[in-house]
Amino acid sequence: MRPAARQVRSKHGPDFHDKYGSLILLGGALFCASIWSYVVTQTGIEWNLSPVGRITPKEWREE
Repeated sequence: MRPAARQVRSKHGPDFHDKYGSLILLGGALFCASIWSYVVTQTGIEWNLSPVGRITPKEWREE
């Protein structure tokens, strides 16, 4: 019994990822950054990043 012959696939040229992968990644990153910059600056969301000065302690009650 002889071993099965392997088919050697050689690349004839650059595939889709070689051609456009970096461009699509860069475009997606730029799109994401632009959307987030719009959301952060224009939508008027209060982000409440720090609770300092917003939280007041409750009075202590002894029972």
